[in-house]
Amino acid sequence: MTPRALLRAITADLDMVMDRDPSILSRSEALLHPTVIAIWGWRVSHLLHLRGHRRSARLVMVVARLLTGGIEIHPGATIGRGFFIDHGAGVVIGETVVIGDDVTIFHQVTLGAVGWWHDNQRPEGSRRHPKLGDRVVVGANATLLGPITVGHDSVVGAQALVIRDVPADSRVLAPFSIPNLRSSRSVAKAARPRQSVVVAGQKHKGAAVFPSW
Repeated sequence: MTPRALLRAITADLDMVMDRDPSILSRSEALLHPTVIAIWGWRVSHLLHLRGHRRSARLVMVVARLLTGGIEIHPGATIGRGFFIDHGAGVVIGETVVIGDDVTIFHQVTLGAVGWWHDNQRPEGSRRHPKLGDRVVVGANATLLGPITVGHDSVVGAQALVIRDVPADSRVLAPFSIPNLRSSRSVAKAARPRQSVVVAGQKHKGAAVFPSW
C-alpha cells in the first residue's frame, strides 16, 4: 500500500467513526476510539497471519486487545470496509469469521464456534464461525455461533442467540422484559417469547433500520 493509499484508508476509518458515533466530534478524537485501534491492530495482525508469521500476529492481537478494553479479533478473520464496533468491551471475533462491508456491532458480541468437539469433525479448512453480510447490525451481548450466515441488511437484536442462518432483510429479536404488574403475572409470563425470533426487517435509504423496541 502506498503512503497516499494508507492516508486515504486512515481518513476513511476516522470519518466512519465520526459518522456512527455522535459523541465523536473530530478526527483527532476518533483516533482514540476503540474501533480504530482494533481495526488497525487487526490489519497488521492479518497481514502477518497471511505471510505465515502466526506468533507475531498473535502478539499484535494481544496488544490490541489490551489497548481496546477487550476487543479480540483473530488475525485470520476476514473483515470488509467500514467495520464499526460501538463501545467494544468484550467483543470476540473468531478465526474463520467473514464480515461484509459497513457492518456495525456493539459491545459484548461473540462471533464464535460451537465448540472444539464439533470443529474437530469438520473438514480441514472449512468455516467454523459466522458470516455477516453487508450492512448487518449486531446488538449488545448477542451471540452468534457456528458456520451460520446472516444475510445483508439484517439486524440481530441485543442478547439474541443465533445458531441458524438468518435471511437477508430480517430482524432477530431476543426475549425481552415486560413490566410485571402484581395483578397480571400470568399475562406477562405468557407474552414473553422463550427464544430468539426472526421477523421481516425494514430498510431506510438502503440500510437496515434498528428496531425501536
